Amino acid sequence: MSDASFRISRRGFLNFTALGAASAALSACTTTSDQGPAPIQTPPPQAPVEPPLGDYETMYGAMSDNGFDLPAIPVNKIDHRFLRQIVPDPTGQRPGTIVVDTTGHFLYLVREGGQAIRYGVGLGRAGFEWSGDAVVQWKQKWPKWTPPDEMVARQPELTQYSAKNGGMPGGLKNPLGARALYLFQGNQDTLYRLHGSPEWWSIGKSVSSGCVRLINQDIIDLYDRVPTKTPVIVTANIGAPEEDMPDRQAIPIDNGVPTGSILLGPVKRLTNEIF
Repeated sequence: MSDASFRISRRGFLNFTALGAASAALSACTTTSDQGPAPIQTPPPQAPVEPPLGDYETMYGAMSDNGFDLPAIPVNKIDHRFLRQIVPDPTGQRPGTIVVDTTGHFLYLVREGGQAIRYGVGLGRAGFEWSGDAVVQWKQKWPKWTPPDEMVARQPELTQYSAKNGGMPGGLKNPLGARALYLFQGNQDTLYRLHGSPEWWSIGKSVSSGCVRLINQDIIDLYDRVPTKTPVIVTANIGAPEEDMPDRQAIPIDNGVPTGSILLGPVKRLTNEIF
């Protein structure tokens, strides 16, 4: 074989090899195309995260509100379970719902992403006498308080605040505190209120008066978060195991005062305390 023939043959072989490699590559591309492009992995949507609430000293610090000066709350003297905080939602209700747990002395505002804002509450007789579903039909800042006629009859000193005399103006000593949310069923006023109170030491306890009372700074926060027509559920025994419940001194006032208890004032005043 001549050198020229060898060169031609060798060139032909190399060309054939290159053609084969190109065909294989083309075949591989065609196979990938037949199977379709690889699916794009989309990350699952992130659950909404409730913005942090801030520190307790700020949340419960002194504040001026509508012309009234609220004092700071001594947060170190309150069981921290009853301070405002974000928790996993134990209620299973729709976001935007208010749930009052009368056993645990908590109020939950259900949020997105399986979270809730939890507030500690104090419960009076009305808080144990009423349960069920309602809506916030009316909201008031520094509400006027009008004691019912039956209460005025028992406590004549309240006559000056009767409906005939225009009620008690809003203020630091008003039993409804800095805000009140008025609960209705249909068009019927339940006479049940979520309201503020300056008596921070009563939060987490069962007390002689009120419906569901919150620290004034907390009811202001709640008021700003919920619109009218917000659904409210008042119930008991939500989520908390027995060992996490408040101490057993937090009992319904209708069950009677335990023998040997030191009453904070005369029994008559304790049992007839204003709403």
